[in-house]
Amino acid sequence: MTLPPDLDLPAPDHRAPWRRWLGSLIFGLNTSAARTYDKVVIVLIVASVIAVMLESVSGLSRPTREGLRWAEWVFTVVFTLDYLGRLLGARRPLRYALSFYGLVDLITILPSYLSLLFPGTQYLLVVRALRLLRIFRVFKLARYSDQASLIGEALRASREKIIVFFISVLSMVIVFGTLLYMVEGPEHGFTSIPTSIYWAVVTVTTVGYGDISPKTGLGKFIATLAMLTGYAIIAVPTGIVTVGLQEAREARRGRTCPQCGLGQHDPDAHFCKRCGENLPG
Repeated sequence: MTLPPDLDLPAPDHRAPWRRWLGSLIFGLNTSAARTYDKVVIVLIVASVIAVMLESVSGLSRPTREGLRWAEWVFTVVFTLDYLGRLLGARRPLRYALSFYGLVDLITILPSYLSLLFPGTQYLLVVRALRLLRIFRVFKLARYSDQASLIGEALRASREKIIVFFISVLSMVIVFGTLLYMVEGPEHGFTSIPTSIYWAVVTVTTVGYGDISPKTGLGKFIATLAMLTGYAIIAVPTGIVTVGLQEAREARRGRTCPQCGLGQHDPDAHFCKRCGENLPG
């Protein structure tokens, strides 16, 4: 069995013993301490997001609001120490820092410090909910991650169709909005073409807020056409993604191991995940 020349082999581990222990605690799942650490972090993330949302509620007493702010700073300090621990415990700190999870971990602590200069930015801390994506790893939900990657492959395969559909819908709402601006005019609430395009988007997507509506017969006729068009195209994105999912499944099923017959390998896999045999293609 030969290794492809571009295979990313693991680098030698030159970390100090305490850094290896820290890395196994934070990144590992093979020990009860590591699993407990991840579960505690998830609980703290949930508590932090709830605290941020509660702080935005009007009518809270001043002591309650102050308590939530102190709690938020405690969470920020804890998550800052967690981020620094991940940098120190990672085998490749720069690679972790530039990874998706590394950037999320950094973004989730920045708003608290930015709020010292720009009041109000602390509400951006709700992005900490993104850290809950680690729940798939902590509770060994890898099969769901695999399905999520399948959806990602389907969206990537369908991106040209989705872009064409989006441009078509954008062109359509511009036309409908411009027509309503010309027919209804400012006296009926259509004060500008952008405002009329907003009405067209609301109408075509069948949301229908009702804050702006045509008053003339011709305007109502155009609105009827816009609503019927919205109903006609509402299933198009679903069909595009469905076809993409089917093609992604067929692509995975087609990569069958010639040795053991196992199928459904990832598109970028070089070897069979059961027997290690070279995969075709």
